[in-house]
Amino acid sequence: MHRPPIDAETDNPDITEIIQEKLLDAEIPGFQAEFDPLEAERLGAFKEDALSEEDALDSTIDYVVEVVDERG
Repeated sequence: MHRPPIDAETDNPDITEIIQEKLLDAEIPGFQAEFDPLEAERLGAFKEDALSEEDALDSTIDYVVEVVDERG
């Protein structure tokens, strides 16, 4: 099982054990394990990888393709 890197300043053995128990519970079909924001962040749930607004605007296509009618 993948374990996130340990941050020496914030690593708490109790929270690590709780997270590991929740991850085991999450493997049970139908069980909905709940993670608080700190636990989710420690598991990497909030990795920001969205496009910037500038990149999104640069990716738009602003031309119209001429469609040839098959009927001639």
